[in-house]
This record gives sequence, structure tokens and C-alpha cells, in this order.
Amino acid sequence: QVQLVESGGGLVQPGGSLRLSCAVSGFLPRYTTMSWYRQIPGQEREWVANIGSVGVDPQYADFVKGRFTIWRDSVKNILYLQMNRLQPEDTAMYYCRGFTYWGQGTQVTVSS
Repeated sequence: QVQLVESGGGLVQPGGSLRLSCAVSGFLPRYTTMSWYRQIPGQEREWVANIGSVGVDPQYADFVKGRFTIWRDSVKNILYLQMNRLQPEDTAMYYCRGFTYWGQGTQVTVSS
């Protein structure tokens, strides 16, 4: 049984940083692409970033390019999202995804 558990969200001031983690347990197909999504209240859930298998470059949504970095620890089975220069419009619930599985989300709030 696959479980994805996000952590690392919280309240941060504009310009600040957070690092989100997604701990993966259970079976996922080898080389499964892992993703981060976010959902702003009143909007559709939107894709943020992907990291795939060996030889596949990470992909980023335009609104986070140059600010966010996705990577994974293949030993610990943890997916990360480093979020820098956060702005109020980044406020959202952030979710990790692998295959058809979703985590419960972690809230990121950017406010002064």
C-alpha cells in the first residue's frame, strides 16, 4: 500500500524559504515520475514540478522557474521541493504525487 506524506509547510514572510518533503512508503513502479502540485483556494489544482527517472531533467511550471527546486533522495525515498523567494501568490496547499497516488497536502502561507 502506497502512502505519500507531505511535511514542511507553514507560515513564511514574503521573500522567505521553505523546504517541503514527501515521504514515500510502499511500492511504486521503478522510475516513476514524482510531482508537486498546488491548489490555491477557488482555483484548480495546478502542476508545479516533476522529477523523473535517470536521464530525465526536472520540469517546472513557469511561475516557479528559478525559485523552486525539486529533487529526491533515492536512498530514503523522500521527494523534496525547495521553495525560495516565496511570494503571497504562492500561498496554497501543496501536494506530492506518484503514479496515481496523492498525499494529503501541506499548507504553505506566505504573508507579512
